[in-house]
Amino acid sequence: MNPLVRRIATLGLAGTALLSATAATAAPAFAADTAQATAARDTAAPRFPPLNPAALLAALQTRPTDGSSGAIARVGEPGQLWQGSTVDSQTGRTIPQNAHFHIGSISKTFETAVVLQLAAEGRIDLDRTVQSYLPGLLPATFQPITVRELVNFTSGLPDVDEGKPAQSVDEQIADRYDYRTFDQIVQQTLRPADRPWPGPHFAPGTEQEYNSLGFRIAGALIEQRTGHSFKDEVTARILKPLHLDQTSVPEDDPAMPRPYLHGYVTNGQGVAVDVSEQGGDPSNMISTPADLDRFVTALFQGRVVPASQLNEMFTLPTDGTGKPLPFVGSSCNPSGGKPSTACFGAGLMSTPLPDGSLLWGKTGHDDGYANGMFATRDLSVRAVFSVSNLSLDFGPPTALSGRLLTAVLAPSAPTH
Repeated sequence: MNPLVRRIATLGLAGTALLSATAATAAPAFAADTAQATAARDTAAPRFPPLNPAALLAALQTRPTDGSSGAIARVGEPGQLWQGSTVDSQTGRTIPQNAHFHIGSISKTFETAVVLQLAAEGRIDLDRTVQSYLPGLLPATFQPITVRELVNFTSGLPDVDEGKPAQSVDEQIADRYDYRTFDQIVQQTLRPADRPWPGPHFAPGTEQEYNSLGFRIAGALIEQRTGHSFKDEVTARILKPLHLDQTSVPEDDPAMPRPYLHGYVTNGQGVAVDVSEQGGDPSNMISTPADLDRFVTALFQGRVVPASQLNEMFTLPTDGTGKPLPFVGSSCNPSGGKPSTACFGAGLMSTPLPDGSLLWGKTGHDDGYANGMFATRDLSVRAVFSVSNLSLDFGPPTALSGRLLTAVLAPSAPTH
């Protein structure tokens, strides 16, 4: 695999082609930051080739070896928009380009934005500890963990349900409607009744590792500091101001809004089971490509979080000497192998591009779904995708990823 494809394969973009000259807009929340970001964006020289519908279409033809049943995507550059979908291989019908899907861990970016808004309001101190805000939540074996360390993946916490015996795929399909509160997830992970309690992976602030438990704790903190549910806070602070009318926080309602991308998981008998309706936890969210495009655009323009707090999202954590912390996971390391340096800011991951710039955004998985939301900080290019991936393996990128982003960044390059 050539270096370009290897670097971009982590993004998992997918869809079919439609080109127009439209752009997403949203109501400003922080006007001063908006003016500054907009001026910088409008004066920046184009850094990427114009979108090429033929190259995108060729890249998006689903191969039998892809292991997916279909996909939707939306890719934009200033003044250009490409969006599209594939056929659902299970139904034989074309997937609507405005289909809803479970966004998985992309909700971490929404959650971080709420935490940073509360920090801007003085209601959360990023340097104050979880133990001081939520006494007794963590066992005494854990050192003090700051709120910042929760959202920039340096907490050292174990991950959700660490040590729990693995379920078969059929058991996971049968349990897909299960729903747990933030507190239930934290307690069942850190104080399980049927196995030894897990301890910290490392001292807080010394390393970086992808972690979801920290965001369940951050969700509980949002609810404790505001007196409102996570759903109410995200809706009032982000969804309504930005007119994200197709984005929702379903809580324990498994119903999918129509139209939607069907998510499937292949059971033990080799049959694709529709798992679109599923449970989860209070931070689960459903959205569309257009809404996530509008969200990431507004976020990067400074219309969601004030500038001083927004910078936290684009800051890779360092040690006391200013050196990047070691990254001990694999999700930001496209080539695998040895751990690299920190690649997450607060609620956002960074991915290097061949020209030395970075894409910032977030991937997300739920049963039957593999998603992504990415953009350069100056919005020279942005992309949202969701793939119905037929598998519960949330690790490797989708086979469509390298083909599509190669078509975006180097449209003359082969996509097969």
